[in-house]
Amino acid sequence: MIEFRPVRLEDRAAIERFTLPSDIRNCDLAFANMFCWQTVYRSSWAVVEGFLVVRFHIGGGTRIGYMQPVGEGDFTRIVPALEADARAYGQRLRLIGLTDQGRDLLRRSCPGAFAFHSDRASEDYIYRADELRELPGRRYQPKRNHINRFTAACPDFRYEELTPDRFAECMTLERQWRRTHEGHASELCAEQRAMQLAFDHFSELGLRGGCLYVGERLAAFTYGSAVNDHTFVTHVEKADTAFEGAFTVINKLFAEHLPPQFTLVNREEDLGIEGLRHAKLSYHPAELLHKFAAIRLDPDEAACKALWMKVFGDGDEFVDTFLMRYYDRRRMLTAQCEGRTAAMLHILPFDTELGRTSYIYGVATDPEFRNRGLASQLMEQALQLCDEQGDDAVFLIPTPGREWLRGFYGRFGFAGSLPAAFRTPDGFDFGTGDPAADLAMLRLRNPAAPLPGQLICTYRQEHA
Repeated sequence: MIEFRPVRLEDRAAIERFTLPSDIRNCDLAFANMFCWQTVYRSSWAVVEGFLVVRFHIGGGTRIGYMQPVGEGDFTRIVPALEADARAYGQRLRLIGLTDQGRDLLRRSCPGAFAFHSDRASEDYIYRADELRELPGRRYQPKRNHINRFTAACPDFRYEELTPDRFAECMTLERQWRRTHEGHASELCAEQRAMQLAFDHFSELGLRGGCLYVGERLAAFTYGSAVNDHTFVTHVEKADTAFEGAFTVINKLFAEHLPPQFTLVNREEDLGIEGLRHAKLSYHPAELLHKFAAIRLDPDEAACKALWMKVFGDGDEFVDTFLMRYYDRRRMLTAQCEGRTAAMLHILPFDTELGRTSYIYGVATDPEFRNRGLASQLMEQALQLCDEQGDDAVFLIPTPGREWLRGFYGRFGFAGSLPAAFRTPDGFDFGTGDPAADLAMLRLRNPAAPLPGQLICTYRQEHA
């Protein structure tokens, strides 16, 4: 096992020796974020063969993740050490926050060993600092209009540096905002606890911030820190919504007061919140920073991926998304020949107008092992399982353009041609994306049940 240690204030110089000179702009690698959120993520760090490695608990849960190692050269040489560390906790290796370059490097160095996925909600918004300061051109005219309305309504506004004597009123403004928008403020949430830690150790964390006042009333505040020598991260930005345009004004003024060395500003992710996404996009980011997750595939997953790509021709992105979001070994049936996975199918849980429904998905046989009845064996096993678990309906979608498959599936009691549409937590489409082309064949427990005009398939989360 690697000797990791908790992130402490006295570790800042040792950690920033790696992060500040790097080109990595991921907000999660800002030392202030590591320290202030450690009560949730339990972050710890180590240096392994010249690379900084940060280990944390994903979402504050039990699963362990490792940030992309930071250092000079090829970090993939320490992957075996990280795998061994993860195994010591009974887990597979999960690398989090990979850049595009990091993903490509890992894919080349360990072909077929990992699945990769990037969540749009976790992508960082990177802006050019000079554009935030100047708001130039026609596309920023709406922002300049907001500022003009604010300055006309509040001519006595002023900008002040965020200093310790202002921390208490900042926390008060945050609690008032949370009470108004979320209906509670009696107990500190995780973000508020992180803010309190930031205020308790503001200078030690290298934080800087600003306040916007209207008269003597605090209208907005913000603060952040450096993630590398040229990228500043805005960790928090709060405003009293009674002052229209306060967010726009504090954003611009804070950018104006940043040291010129910071040519880029990272305003962190949008968490999939529609209003926050709209607001961040309205500032025209120069980059949406991918933060890929990579999971070490076990032998069954690797075999599934290899067979899938061989039979269906889908690319890494599609297959990896399926493996990381929807694959479950308990729902995959396989046939083995000559020590290899020769055929497979997946039984996926959905709810439809017909009730509890299973989708038989990804039926595939390796071309080297066809005409041996392997798919037929798996279909019989799958239907027996569906009957045992009390499904009201089972459906599948024959590959468009292969009409002979309808005859094959018809032998197992499937019939019909019903347009199907999918609803999943992340928008993943188990069809072609066109319901008119995704024509489902059905096998019903009650053959007399009335059929809808379209099969709306909502993925059903199931937990062990």
